[in-house]
Amino acid sequence: MVGGLALSDQAATSGGIRHVAWLYRSADEYLAGVREFVQAAVLASAPVLIAVPASRLPPGWAGEQDRARVRTVDVTAVGRNPARMMPVLHAFAQEHPGQRPRVVAELAWAGRSAAELGEVARYEQALNLELAGAQVSVLCPYSTVDLPGSAISAACASHPTVREYDSKLGRAACYAAPDGRYPVVAPLLAPPGAQTLAYADDLRQVRALVAATAARAGLSEARRIDLVIAASEVAANTLKHTTGGGVVRVWVTDDEVLCQLEDSGHITDPLAGYDRPAGDASGGQGLWLVNQVCDLAEMRTGERGTTVRLHMYRDLPRAELQDAARTRQDSVN
Repeated sequence: MVGGLALSDQAATSGGIRHVAWLYRSADEYLAGVREFVQAAVLASAPVLIAVPASRLPPGWAGEQDRARVRTVDVTAVGRNPARMMPVLHAFAQEHPGQRPRVVAELAWAGRSAAELGEVARYEQALNLELAGAQVSVLCPYSTVDLPGSAISAACASHPTVREYDSKLGRAACYAAPDGRYPVVAPLLAPPGAQTLAYADDLRQVRALVAATAARAGLSEARRIDLVIAASEVAANTLKHTTGGGVVRVWVTDDEVLCQLEDSGHITDPLAGYDRPAGDASGGQGLWLVNQVCDLAEMRTGERGTTVRLHMYRDLPRAELQDAARTRQDSVN
C-alpha cells in the first residue's frame, strides 16, 4: 500500500465525517495517493467523488472499473468560491444513504490568492460542522511545496486528522474542534481610496454605485448584475436586521472589483451562506445567493458588527465564466 491513504472503514471513526488533511510533496506522490484512495474505495464498493483541478489528473489515470464508480469534477470551476463546494459534498453524501462515500477535495491549489486561501480555511472549519452527522470520508490534499506555510498551518488546525506521505495517520496537534460559534478571523480593512457611501433606508444609491464601478472596471453585463444583486442582498439584510444602517465601500484592483458592506449586525450561525436554506426558511437566502453569484465572499462578524466583502474577478477563463452562468441559473430555479 503506497502511503496508506485508503482510509479504511476499520480505521475510520465510528460515525460521522472523517476529515483528513493530506500533506503531499510531489506530483508523483499525489497521483499515486489518489489512485490508491480510489482503488480502496472501489474494493469497498464505496461511491467516490474526486474534486480536484482538472490538470492534476492526466488521461487514463484510473482504470475502466474505477471510472464506472468514480465521479470527477473540476474544482477550479465549482470551487473557485469555496462555499460552493459545501452543498456539492452534502448532496453527494445524501445520494448514498447507508454507505460511506469517499471524497477527495483539493480546494487549496497553487496560485490561490491570500483571500481565497483564507476562505478555504474557513470552509474546512465549517465542513466539520456541516457533515458531522454524515457517514463520509473526505481527504483534502495540500502541497507542502506549492502552498505557503500559513495554508499548511491552517489545514492542520481545521482537520482532526493529518497525514504526511511517509507517516501514519495521526491527530493534528493544532486542531481546533468546532464549538458551533463563528470562527474568529482577522478583520477586513478597506483601502483608504475606496469610494464610500452610507445607507439607511434607500438601496438605490448602493446599487447605482456598485453598478457604475463595475462598468468602469469592464465587467460584463451579466457579472455587473450579479455583483449588484449580491450587494443589494447584503444591504437589504442590514435594513432588515439592524437599526443603524450601514456603509458600502467599493474599489478596483488590477484583478478584481471589490464591494464591502459593513453594519452593526451579528451573524451567529457559522454555516450561514454555505447551504441553501429550505424554501420556507425565514432567512438566510441572501447569503446563499451571494456565494452563488460572487467569485468569492469573505465575512467577518461579531458583537461589534458584520463586514461582508464581495469579489468579482475582472477576467476569468471562459470555462469558469460558463460555470458561473450555470450556477447563477441554478440558484434562480
